[in-house]
Amino acid sequence: MTSVNTGLNPYANYGSAYARAAATQPSLANTLNANESASASSSAATNLTLSDAARAQLANSGDVKTIAAVITETRTALDGLYTAAKVKGPYDASGKLTVDLASLDRRALFAISTNNGGSFTADEQKAASAELAQRFNAAMSPAAGTAKLTGNFAGLYKAAADYLDAAGPEEKATTLWAAQRDAVAKGVQATQQTPDKAPSGIAGDPVAAFLAQPDEAPPVKSIGDVAKAVRAALDAQAKAARDSGKGELVFDAGRKTGQMADLSGIDNRSLSAMSLNQDGLFSKEESFAAKQTLDARNRAAILDALQASQKSGDPAQLSLGILNVYSGMSDEERTASNWTPAFRDNAVAAYKSTNNILSMLKG
Repeated sequence: MTSVNTGLNPYANYGSAYARAAATQPSLANTLNANESASASSSAATNLTLSDAARAQLANSGDVKTIAAVITETRTALDGLYTAAKVKGPYDASGKLTVDLASLDRRALFAISTNNGGSFTADEQKAASAELAQRFNAAMSPAAGTAKLTGNFAGLYKAAADYLDAAGPEEKATTLWAAQRDAVAKGVQATQQTPDKAPSGIAGDPVAAFLAQPDEAPPVKSIGDVAKAVRAALDAQAKAARDSGKGELVFDAGRKTGQMADLSGIDNRSLSAMSLNQDGLFSKEESFAAKQTLDARNRAAILDALQASQKSGDPAQLSLGILNVYSGMSDEERTASNWTPAFRDNAVAAYKSTNNILSMLKG
């Protein structure tokens, strides 16, 4: 099995936009222990050692969980995933991923990818880096879809800024993060002045690297497998309710008995699988509750777009926000929510007409 690249850049050679952007950034040499890196073999793990300044920054981070606690909890969580999947590592003999790292938060994934504390294998670093790259792409994809529909690139840089700003303290303490954040800030400024033109010539711009990727849809789990997974999750909730003496799992808040199902942790594609119920795995009550939850989330997203429009004073932001939600949906989510192509086209037309009116007013 091919081991992860152990050079100074922890994102190198993972074949993603984030990786390629990282490759053009200043190295992490000032945050790495050069002696350990120099003495490591090509298959050894890379340890991220923070500078004194970075350590001071982390020490003043308030109530943030310590990195030692993150490492311990992450190591336990990884081992738990292996036990549940009856495997010994993140890849099988053919190089296929054996576990899903979606349950790990970004700070945990960054700790794994940089082997913070020396607790993670080369394959674990590789898997975590790939998951981080996928999350960056997922964060960018809705805005990219909107940009294709409207020709407005400003949303791409806002999405990149939001993603970078959500990083954990260890990631923010690296020169890589600082360089990318600076590049994105320049992109934000450029698109504020000329939103219909993608900026060029910004060194280490992760958005430009993302746009340069081949336009290929990433592999996704079939909706049938999604339905089976959420069925298992609901069955686990039902068992927990029975075991605790709370009775059956219910989906109607008006019920006087039973344990109310918790759909808050179920993602929108899983909710759409419940709502559509293509394989008949769910009851009418379960499907109805999923549809209500999905609709409530969509309403909240539209309200967020409206508030952003009001706050910015730009009425076109409402249409852009709606298109971002549409672009971020799977086909099943759009079907379950009845967000049709005609709905999308109306939002595009509303954006363009509003933009034209604003342009005339400015002129």
